[in-house]
Amino acid sequence: MTIELAYRVVDVFTDRPLAGNALCVVVDPCPDAVQQAIAREVNLSETTFPVVTGDATYEMRIFTPGGELPFAGHPSLGTAWVLGPGRWTQTTTGATVVVEADATGAVMTQPDPVLTSHDPGPALAALRLPGAEAAAVAEAGGLRHLLVATTAPIEGVDPDLSQVAALTRKAGATTLAVLRRLDDHTLHVRVFAPGEGVAEDPGTGAAAGPVATFARRQWGTDVDVTILQGAEIGRPCRIEVHAEDGAVRVGGKVAACATGRFTL
Repeated sequence: MTIELAYRVVDVFTDRPLAGNALCVVVDPCPDAVQQAIAREVNLSETTFPVVTGDATYEMRIFTPGGELPFAGHPSLGTAWVLGPGRWTQTTTGATVVVEADATGAVMTQPDPVLTSHDPGPALAALRLPGAEAAAVAEAGGLRHLLVATTAPIEGVDPDLSQVAALTRKAGATTLAVLRRLDDHTLHVRVFAPGEGVAEDPGTGAAAGPVATFARRQWGTDVDVTILQGAEIGRPCRIEVHAEDGAVRVGGKVAACATGRFTL
């Protein structure tokens, strides 16, 4: 029996198509058994499978090419935007959050990250960085991120991805993020997730709240910051973060890019 599933591709953290972080949203009900295979076929950072459960609520599963995630940032923003303007309550296996979408983009609440100091040495070796000010493991929404703060330029970082995968696996983390303060309101960030089948992520909303919180505690950056990410791989992202304890919010623009149907 053939089934057809409508999907949309949107670009998150940008106001134009073919930039930002691309997301595939499968808008028709999709059998569980093929969701991971569809994510591998699409081969974007994430593919989502939302199910609307009420006037302003939905449940969602999120897959990378390598596996399922309990929570993620740009998939939450992009999916709510595809479902339509309004205030949505989104439930995944890792978190229940509120996402507000309008014609231009979306903003979401995030759980407060729990930060634990971490030895920066292995991360420096994996990233091939000369030095770091501090490192931490941040946990929020069922995800863990290994964060490294540095004053060195990070445009030319060329990590050993096999070391990154081993390091994040050992830390129980999904990503390794390196951040640099440009000024009190701006951070330059690069995020690597080879263990999830994503060598470098263009824009990582789930890590944005933890990154901004870590930067505020490490450097005293402002509670409102802009994260610049993805330019090194041709997908520039602009992520707006409010990093107040108890009221973490992450948002950005969303642009429509493509529509289509899977025939399975």
